[in-house]
Amino acid sequence: LTLAVVLPQHNLTYPWAWPRVGPAVRLATAAVNSRRDLLPGFTLGWVFGNSEDRHGVCSDIAAPLVAVDLRLAHHPAAFLGPGCVYSAAPVARFTSHWQLPLITVGAEAHGFDDKSKEFALTTRAGPSHRKLGELGVQLHRRFNWTRRALLVYWDEGMDDRPYYFAAEGLYMQLPTLRNLTVGHVVFRHGGNFSFIIQEIKAKGR
Repeated sequence: LTLAVVLPQHNLTYPWAWPRVGPAVRLATAAVNSRRDLLPGFTLGWVFGNSEDRHGVCSDIAAPLVAVDLRLAHHPAAFLGPGCVYSAAPVARFTSHWQLPLITVGAEAHGFDDKSKEFALTTRAGPSHRKLGELGVQLHRRFNWTRRALLVYWDEGMDDRPYYFAAEGLYMQLPTLRNLTVGHVVFRHGGNFSFIIQEIKAKGR
């Protein structure tokens, strides 16, 4: 049995980078193979594919291409990674089509909660932004915040957009509270912070 690993090869800014995750994959593989009762008649192995582009960042182009190459060359039984949202989404769509499970500690975005079609075989072992949204709902109930919620977040729209997807979890869950108005304000490098403060003053309470 082969496990296909699709992760950033060098960039340690990602918690799921290969230098961080690789030792665990090696240890887990060795542990499984030392227990003949776990997979009788099989030996577990792994192959690696780099999800980084030439600049060393997660790529929604490199990751699916690598996944297809690994699928054709090694016929893996499952995929581990990618972790970044924009890399994980196309790979998860492919693995769903191939009827293969994908396990990731990333892919936190709210859209991965939809298990009806394209992400049916995706399992997230890490936190999700939906859970952050559910926490926000519980806090609003606990403190009786019942009228307005204003989400203010940074979004350059050029990276993996972690703050956008974190805010999305809140934005999708908070409306489950009756009569709660949810707004959002985006700020970027060089933005008008006076405007943002006025928005908070006018809409955030």
